[in-house]
Amino acid sequence: MTELPASIDRDILDHRIIFALKAIRETMGCTLHEAIDVFAVRYEELRRDCPDDFTVGPEEYGRGFYS
Repeated sequence: MTELPASIDRDILDHRIIFALKAIRETMGCTLHEAIDVFAVRYEELRRDCPDDFTVGPEEYGRGFYS
């Protein structure tokens, strides 16, 4: 997988889902569906490795976002 910029991690941690997806698409040149898959993998890694860095809990994270 292409190395993702640190700004994407910051967007994910700060609950800026749309910005993270846009940056993933620009970095990887992929479709929205592919970007969502990449996002999901990175989200799980970050949630596992640095759970205290998230601005919202896992139960609130995806609320209101429909893909």
